[in-house]
Amino acid sequence: MSNITGTMETFIEEACESIRKEAAGRPVLCALSGGVDSAVCAVLAHRAVGDALTCLFVDTGFMRKSEGDQVTALFRGTYAINLIRVDAEQRFLARLAGVTEPELKRKHIGEEFIRVFEEEARKLGKIGCLVQGTIYPDIMESGGDGYKQVKAHHNVGGMPLNIDFEAVIEPVKLLYKEEVRECGRMLGLPEAFAGRQPFPGPGLAVRCLGALTKPRLDLLREADAIFREEIEKAGLNKELQQYFAILPGVRSVGVRDGARCYEETIALRAITTRDFVTAGVPRLPWDVLEAAAARITSEVPGVNRVVVDVTPKPPATVEWE
Repeated sequence: MSNITGTMETFIEEACESIRKEAAGRPVLCALSGGVDSAVCAVLAHRAVGDALTCLFVDTGFMRKSEGDQVTALFRGTYAINLIRVDAEQRFLARLAGVTEPELKRKHIGEEFIRVFEEEARKLGKIGCLVQGTIYPDIMESGGDGYKQVKAHHNVGGMPLNIDFEAVIEPVKLLYKEEVRECGRMLGLPEAFAGRQPFPGPGLAVRCLGALTKPRLDLLREADAIFREEIEKAGLNKELQQYFAILPGVRSVGVRDGARCYEETIALRAITTRDFVTAGVPRLPWDVLEAAAARITSEVPGVNRVVVDVTPKPPATVEWE
Protein backbone atom coordinates (compact mmCIF):
# COMPACT_ATOMS: atom_id res chain seq x y z
CA MET A 1 0.00 0.00 0.00
CA SER A 2 1.15 3.51 -0.71
CA ASN A 3 -0.21 7.04 -0.79
CA ILE A 4 2.63 8.34 -2.96
CA THR A 5 3.10 8.24 -6.70
CA GLY A 6 6.36 7.66 -8.53
CA THR A 7 9.63 6.33 -7.17
CA MET A 8 11.14 6.80 -3.74
CA GLU A 9 13.86 8.95 -5.32
CA THR A 10 11.13 11.25 -6.60
CA PHE A 11 9.46 11.28 -3.17
CA ILE A 12 12.75 12.33 -1.53
CA GLU A 13 13.27 15.16 -4.01
CA GLU A 14 9.70 16.38 -3.57
CA ALA A 15 9.83 16.05 0.24
CA CYS A 16 13.01 18.15 0.45
CA GLU A 17 11.50 20.79 -1.83
CA SER A 18 8.33 20.82 0.28
CA ILE A 19 10.35 21.23 3.48
CA ARG A 20 12.29 24.15 1.98
CA LYS A 21 9.04 25.75 0.84
CA GLU A 22 7.29 25.34 4.21
CA ALA A 23 10.36 26.49 6.15
CA ALA A 24 10.57 29.59 3.95
CA GLY A 25 14.04 30.46 5.22
CA ARG A 26 13.05 30.16 8.88
CA PRO A 27 15.03 28.09 11.42
CA VAL A 28 13.73 24.54 11.75
CA LEU A 29 13.52 22.39 14.88
CA CYS A 30 13.17 18.62 14.40
CA ALA A 31 11.62 16.46 17.09
CA LEU A 32 14.06 13.55 17.19
CA SER A 33 12.92 10.52 19.18
CA GLY A 34 15.49 7.97 18.05
CA GLY A 35 13.02 5.90 16.06
CA VAL A 36 13.20 5.37 12.30
CA ASP A 37 10.39 7.84 11.50
CA SER A 38 11.93 10.87 13.18
CA ALA A 39 15.45 9.83 12.09
CA VAL A 40 14.37 9.83 8.44
CA CYS A 41 12.66 13.20 8.92
CA ALA A 42 15.83 14.62 10.48
CA VAL A 43 17.97 13.48 7.54
CA LEU A 44 15.42 14.79 5.02
CA ALA A 45 15.26 18.14 6.82
CA HIS A 46 19.07 18.35 7.01
CA ARG A 47 19.31 17.68 3.27
CA ALA A 48 16.66 20.32 2.65
CA VAL A 49 17.77 23.19 4.91
CA GLY A 50 21.27 22.27 6.10
CA ASP A 51 22.54 24.25 9.07
CA ALA A 52 19.14 25.90 9.54
CA LEU A 53 18.14 22.63 11.22
CA THR A 54 18.44 21.92 14.92
CA CYS A 55 17.43 18.51 16.25
CA LEU A 56 16.02 18.22 19.73
CA PHE A 57 16.23 14.86 21.44
CA VAL A 58 14.28 14.71 24.68
CA ASP A 59 15.42 11.91 26.94
CA THR A 60 12.14 11.26 28.69
CA GLY A 61 13.37 8.36 30.80
CA PHE A 62 11.09 6.13 28.72
CA MET A 63 13.77 5.08 26.21
CA ARG A 64 15.19 1.59 25.68
CA LYS A 65 18.54 0.66 27.22
CA SER A 66 21.47 2.79 25.90
CA GLU A 67 19.26 4.31 23.19
CA GLY A 68 19.96 7.93 24.07
CA ASP A 69 23.71 7.49 23.63
CA GLN A 70 23.21 5.78 20.25
CA VAL A 71 21.04 8.62 18.96
CA THR A 72 23.53 11.24 20.13
CA ALA A 73 26.49 9.47 18.55
CA LEU A 74 24.80 9.09 15.16
CA PHE A 75 23.44 12.58 14.68
CA ARG A 76 26.24 14.57 16.30
CA GLY A 77 29.02 12.34 15.02
CA THR A 78 28.05 10.83 11.67
CA TYR A 79 25.81 13.63 10.39
CA ALA A 80 27.33 16.59 12.27
CA ILE A 81 23.81 17.86 12.91
CA ASN A 82 23.29 20.38 15.68
CA LEU A 83 21.65 18.13 18.28
CA ILE A 84 20.38 19.30 21.65
CA ARG A 85 19.86 16.49 24.15
CA VAL A 86 17.60 17.32 27.07
CA ASP A 87 17.52 15.16 30.19
CA ALA A 88 13.85 15.41 31.14
CA GLU A 89 13.35 12.13 32.99
CA GLN A 90 12.37 13.69 36.31
CA ARG A 91 10.06 16.16 34.61
CA PHE A 92 8.15 13.44 32.76
CA LEU A 93 7.94 11.17 35.80
CA ALA A 94 6.51 14.06 37.81
CA ARG A 95 3.96 14.84 35.08
CA LEU A 96 2.90 11.17 34.86
CA ALA A 97 2.89 10.49 38.61
CA GLY A 98 -0.18 8.44 39.48
CA VAL A 99 -1.52 8.42 35.89
CA THR A 100 -2.64 4.92 34.91
CA GLU A 101 -5.23 5.43 32.14
CA PRO A 102 -3.54 4.72 28.76
CA GLU A 103 -5.01 7.62 26.78
CA LEU A 104 -4.19 10.09 29.54
CA LYS A 105 -0.61 8.82 29.57
CA ARG A 106 -0.30 9.44 25.84
CA LYS A 107 -1.87 12.90 26.01
CA HIS A 108 0.24 14.01 29.00
CA ILE A 109 3.42 12.77 27.31
CA GLY A 110 2.50 14.41 23.99
CA GLU A 111 1.81 17.75 25.61
CA GLU A 112 4.97 17.60 27.76
CA PHE A 113 7.01 16.90 24.60
CA ILE A 114 5.66 20.02 22.96
CA ARG A 115 6.20 22.14 26.07
CA VAL A 116 9.86 21.04 26.18
CA PHE A 117 10.22 21.87 22.49
CA GLU A 118 8.71 25.31 23.00
CA GLU A 119 11.03 26.05 25.94
CA GLU A 120 14.14 24.92 24.06
CA ALA A 121 13.05 26.83 20.97
CA ARG A 122 12.78 30.02 23.00
CA LYS A 123 16.35 29.48 24.21
CA LEU A 124 17.47 29.23 20.58
CA GLY A 125 15.68 32.39 19.52
CA LYS A 126 12.97 32.50 16.89
CA ILE A 127 12.19 29.00 15.56
CA GLY A 128 9.51 28.99 12.91
CA CYS A 129 8.92 25.31 12.14
CA LEU A 130 8.65 22.02 13.93
CA VAL A 131 9.42 18.84 11.97
CA GLN A 132 8.03 15.58 13.35
CA GLY A 133 7.85 11.95 12.25
CA THR A 134 4.13 11.33 11.81
CA ILE A 135 3.45 8.39 9.46
CA TYR A 136 0.17 7.33 7.86
CA PRO A 137 -0.76 4.55 10.34
CA ASP A 138 -0.45 7.17 13.14
CA ILE A 139 -3.08 9.24 11.38
CA MET A 140 -5.31 6.21 10.78
CA GLU A 141 -5.20 4.96 14.37
CA SER A 142 -5.77 8.47 15.71
CA GLY A 143 -9.03 8.73 13.77
CA GLY A 144 -7.85 10.77 10.78
CA ASP A 145 -8.84 10.42 7.12
CA GLY A 146 -12.21 8.96 8.08
CA TYR A 147 -10.83 6.07 10.16
CA LYS A 148 -12.18 5.14 13.60
CA GLN A 149 -9.94 6.10 16.48
CA VAL A 150 -7.97 3.28 18.10
CA LYS A 151 -5.57 5.32 20.24
CA ALA A 152 -4.03 8.76 20.27
CA HIS A 153 -0.50 9.08 18.95
CA HIS A 154 1.62 11.73 20.65
CA ASN A 155 2.18 13.58 17.37
CA VAL A 156 -1.44 13.30 16.17
CA GLY A 157 -4.31 12.84 18.62
CA GLY A 158 -2.15 13.64 21.62
CA MET A 159 -0.98 17.01 20.34
CA PRO A 160 -2.06 20.04 22.38
CA LEU A 161 -4.10 22.66 20.58
CA ASN A 162 -1.85 25.64 21.35
CA ILE A 163 1.54 25.04 19.75
CA ASP A 164 4.08 27.86 19.73
CA PHE A 165 5.39 27.22 16.19
CA GLU A 166 4.36 28.91 12.96
CA ALA A 167 4.26 25.61 11.05
CA VAL A 168 4.36 21.88 11.74
CA ILE A 169 6.07 19.93 8.93
CA GLU A 170 5.41 16.18 8.58
CA PRO A 171 7.53 14.96 5.66
CA VAL A 172 6.60 11.24 5.83
CA LYS A 173 2.96 11.49 6.88
CA LEU A 174 1.78 9.66 3.73
CA LEU A 175 4.20 6.74 4.13
CA TYR A 176 3.77 3.34 5.74
CA LYS A 177 6.55 1.98 7.94
CA GLU A 178 8.35 -0.08 5.28
CA GLU A 179 8.29 2.91 2.93
CA VAL A 180 9.89 5.03 5.65
CA ARG A 181 12.64 2.39 5.96
CA GLU A 182 13.17 2.37 2.20
CA CYS A 183 13.42 6.15 2.27
CA GLY A 184 15.98 6.00 5.10
CA ARG A 185 18.15 3.49 3.28
CA MET A 186 18.13 5.64 0.15
CA LEU A 187 19.20 8.59 2.29
CA GLY A 188 22.14 6.54 3.61
CA LEU A 189 20.79 6.03 7.11
CA PRO A 190 22.70 3.16 8.80
CA GLU A 191 20.79 -0.12 8.91
CA ALA A 192 20.88 -0.02 12.72
CA PHE A 193 18.47 2.92 12.39
CA ALA A 194 16.74 2.30 9.06
CA GLY A 195 15.93 -1.26 10.09
CA ARG A 196 15.22 -0.44 13.71
CA GLN A 197 11.98 -1.88 14.99
CA PRO A 198 9.26 0.67 15.68
CA PHE A 199 9.19 2.28 19.08
CA PRO A 200 6.10 4.18 20.26
CA GLY A 201 6.39 7.92 20.82
CA PRO A 202 5.55 7.52 24.54
CA GLY A 203 8.23 4.83 24.74
CA LEU A 204 8.27 2.36 27.60
CA ALA A 205 5.54 4.41 29.29
CA VAL A 206 2.94 2.46 27.27
CA ARG A 207 4.65 -0.87 27.89
CA CYS A 208 4.79 -0.33 31.64
CA LEU A 209 1.14 -0.72 32.64
CA GLY A 210 -0.09 1.19 35.64
CA ALA A 211 1.73 3.94 37.50
CA LEU A 212 5.17 4.88 36.21
CA THR A 213 8.19 4.93 38.50
CA LYS A 214 11.90 4.83 37.71
CA PRO A 215 12.43 1.42 39.38
CA ARG A 216 9.58 -0.13 37.36
CA LEU A 217 10.86 1.41 34.12
CA ASP A 218 14.43 0.28 34.84
CA LEU A 219 13.19 -3.26 35.48
CA LEU A 220 11.34 -3.26 32.15
CA ARG A 221 14.32 -1.72 30.35
CA GLU A 222 16.59 -4.57 31.44
CA ALA A 223 14.08 -7.31 30.59
CA ASP A 224 13.42 -5.75 27.19
CA ALA A 225 17.15 -5.56 26.39
CA ILE A 226 17.59 -9.25 27.24
CA PHE A 227 14.69 -10.36 25.04
CA ARG A 228 15.93 -8.27 22.12
CA GLU A 229 19.44 -9.68 22.55
CA GLU A 230 18.14 -13.26 22.42
CA ILE A 231 16.03 -12.54 19.33
CA GLU A 232 18.96 -10.94 17.55
CA LYS A 233 21.39 -13.65 18.65
CA ALA A 234 19.10 -16.20 16.98
CA GLY A 235 18.94 -14.11 13.78
CA LEU A 236 15.17 -13.70 14.09
CA ASN A 237 15.26 -9.90 13.96
CA LYS A 238 15.26 -10.06 10.14
CA GLU A 239 11.98 -11.98 10.17
CA LEU A 240 10.14 -9.97 12.83
CA GLN A 241 8.87 -6.43 12.57
CA GLN A 242 8.61 -5.85 16.31
CA TYR A 243 9.68 -7.67 19.47
CA PHE A 244 9.72 -6.30 22.99
CA ALA A 245 8.88 -6.84 26.65
CA ILE A 246 5.93 -5.52 28.66
CA LEU A 247 5.54 -4.99 32.39
CA PRO A 248 1.82 -5.69 32.95
CA GLY A 249 1.86 -4.93 36.68
CA VAL A 250 0.88 -8.47 37.66
CA ARG A 251 2.67 -10.01 40.62
CA SER A 252 2.61 -13.70 41.41
CA VAL A 253 3.97 -16.19 43.91
CA GLY A 254 7.21 -17.95 43.06
CA VAL A 255 10.21 -19.64 44.64
CA ARG A 256 13.61 -18.00 44.93
CA ASP A 257 16.53 -19.36 46.94
CA GLY A 258 14.23 -22.01 48.34
CA ALA A 259 11.79 -19.50 49.77
CA ARG A 260 8.50 -17.95 48.73
CA CYS A 261 8.70 -14.74 46.68
CA TYR A 262 6.02 -12.43 45.33
CA GLU A 263 7.38 -10.69 42.25
CA GLU A 264 6.61 -9.10 38.88
CA THR A 265 5.63 -10.76 35.60
CA ILE A 266 7.19 -9.89 32.24
CA ALA A 267 5.24 -10.48 29.02
CA LEU A 268 7.06 -10.98 25.71
CA ARG A 269 5.54 -9.89 22.39
CA ALA A 270 6.69 -10.40 18.80
CA ILE A 271 4.75 -9.65 15.63
CA THR A 272 5.00 -9.90 11.86
CA THR A 273 3.25 -7.34 9.68
CA ARG A 274 3.41 -5.56 6.34
CA ASP A 275 1.81 -2.28 7.32
CA PHE A 276 1.30 -2.28 11.14
CA VAL A 277 -2.42 -1.86 10.55
CA THR A 278 -2.84 -5.61 11.11
CA ALA A 279 -0.29 -8.01 12.60
CA GLY A 280 0.26 -11.72 13.04
CA VAL A 281 2.07 -13.64 15.77
CA PRO A 282 5.07 -15.81 14.79
CA ARG A 283 5.83 -19.17 16.40
CA LEU A 284 9.09 -18.30 18.08
CA PRO A 285 11.54 -21.17 18.64
CA TRP A 286 11.14 -22.66 22.09
CA ASP A 287 14.86 -22.51 22.85
CA VAL A 288 14.85 -18.73 22.24
CA LEU A 289 11.88 -18.19 24.56
CA GLU A 290 13.38 -20.50 27.16
CA ALA A 291 16.72 -18.67 27.07
CA ALA A 292 15.03 -15.27 27.34
CA ALA A 293 12.86 -16.39 30.27
CA ALA A 294 15.82 -17.93 32.11
CA ARG A 295 17.94 -14.83 31.71
CA ILE A 296 15.17 -12.41 32.67
CA THR A 297 14.22 -14.28 35.83
CA SER A 298 17.85 -14.67 36.88
CA GLU A 299 19.34 -11.34 35.78
CA VAL A 300 16.48 -8.90 36.47
CA PRO A 301 15.79 -8.53 40.20
CA GLY A 302 12.11 -8.63 41.08
CA VAL A 303 10.88 -10.80 38.18
CA ASN A 304 9.85 -14.41 38.77
CA ARG A 305 7.57 -15.15 35.82
CA VAL A 306 7.67 -14.69 32.03
CA VAL A 307 4.66 -15.15 29.72
CA VAL A 308 4.22 -14.80 25.94
CA ASP A 309 1.52 -12.77 24.16
CA VAL A 310 0.18 -14.75 21.18
CA THR A 311 -2.68 -12.41 20.21
CA PRO A 312 -2.83 -10.98 16.64
CA LYS A 313 -3.95 -7.44 15.70
CA PRO A 314 -6.93 -7.26 15.72
CA PRO A 315 -8.34 -7.89 18.28
CA ALA A 316 -5.26 -6.70 20.19
CA THR A 317 -3.11 -3.73 19.22
CA VAL A 318 0.66 -4.16 18.88
CA GLU A 319 1.27 -2.13 22.04
CA TRP A 320 -0.52 -2.99 25.25
CA GLU A 321 -1.57 0.62 25.93
